[in-house]
Amino acid sequence: MSAHPAGVLAAFRHVDEAAHAIHSLKELGYRDFTVYTPVPNYEIAAAVGHRTSPVRLWTLIGGLTGVSLGLLMTMWMSLDYPIVVGGKPIPSVIPYIVIMFELTILCGAGATILGLIVHSIRNRKAAAYDPRFTDDHIGIFVPCAMERRAAVEQLLQTSGAEEVRLEA
Repeated sequence: MSAHPAGVLAAFRHVDEAAHAIHSLKELGYRDFTVYTPVPNYEIAAAVGHRTSPVRLWTLIGGLTGVSLGLLMTMWMSLDYPIVVGGKPIPSVIPYIVIMFELTILCGAGATILGLIVHSIRNRKAAAYDPRFTDDHIGIFVPCAMERRAAVEQLLQTSGAEEVRLEA
């Protein structure tokens, strides 16, 4: 028994043929398919309709948290143990910029890693795979019921698939 659902797996050599197949699948109402590409490709991403990654919001929130914590921490410490140096005011922001910057980077990086983990666990789904998809082919796996497989197989072949096979 395989770990992925049953469906149709197609291998494409050319980007425009794969993008055409994706558009055709979306016209037929298929939304839950998996696309494999060896390198990021704008045409495939546009055809699939990828949204902007939500991880960048995690990075922004982490960075803003870091700069705020850096400012609050340094102000609190300077007011808790005041030392007048060179006639400057006690809560002077200029010397604390380095600490604020470092905490911005630290908290932003930590939040980015946390966001990647959260979103990759949430979006994980099993699908059929072929090792050629890491080299020079573009793959499309369409999970579908047995009665719809023939129509999906025909659509992928007419779109220019080099190989189409049924996955059980």
